[in-house]
Amino acid sequence: MDATQVPLEEKHETLSESIAGLAYVLVVGLFILTFLFQNFAIPSGSMEKTLLIGDHVIVDRITLAPGTSWSPFEWHRTVKRDDVIVFIKPVGRDPLPDLILVKRAIGLPGDRIHLEHGILYRNGQRVDEPQISIPDNNGEPSHSYETARDDFPRDIEGIASAAAMNNAESWAVDIRNHVVNGELVVPEGVVFAMGDNRLESLDSRYWGFVPQQNLIGRPLFAYWSFVTPDDQQMKVEYPSTAGWFVHVLTHFFSDTRWSRTFHRIL
Repeated sequence: MDATQVPLEEKHETLSESIAGLAYVLVVGLFILTFLFQNFAIPSGSMEKTLLIGDHVIVDRITLAPGTSWSPFEWHRTVKRDDVIVFIKPVGRDPLPDLILVKRAIGLPGDRIHLEHGILYRNGQRVDEPQISIPDNNGEPSHSYETARDDFPRDIEGIASAAAMNNAESWAVDIRNHVVNGELVVPEGVVFAMGDNRLESLDSRYWGFVPQQNLIGRPLFAYWSFVTPDDQQMKVEYPSTAGWFVHVLTHFFSDTRWSRTFHRIL
């Protein structure tokens, strides 16, 4: 060894330094998951085939949120037509408080919308929606055809009845103020939202507009998807939840929908 070279001492991290480093990582991770992105699991089929029961998605909580002075570097924009949005269901329109839903933004302020046999018309133009479900009885009335749902908002009385059944009595009254010449005109400050699975989705047709301040964000992609029964969300007691946990562990590889890993939500 050259006499002029001084051997370097290996520095060992102390316990306090290790704890401080771990705390830093946890704080940054908590900030990201709380304010920037959030994980949600899809419990129902109202957005099939865009979102499946058992999809676990990452939601962008920044883009659709109002801008703030303390964080000018964040990018914001207003909700656009056909965005998939996550929001808190309007207060007083469901017995469950703070119910979080995911639907598609169909109508923005000023838009005129109506459905004909499940087909959406917006501002007088038919909207191409290859991802939705519609009645398959060729326009003929059947046991599965509902005018309040499929020809919205033509059947005002049917809508009022459906709203009352879904704890949305105020919508049964309010909708009459927004229907002009057989079309629903979306007022300022709200969004009209519907699920892609139009035949099974309880959405703005049944309980009204979504205030824009109720928006949480928009789902970006599914990071994991697991085959899940459509009634799993109703099983909240311990034996059922514990049994489901065991099922996930034992069927992780066989029941994971690997093709949906990092599937982009459009």
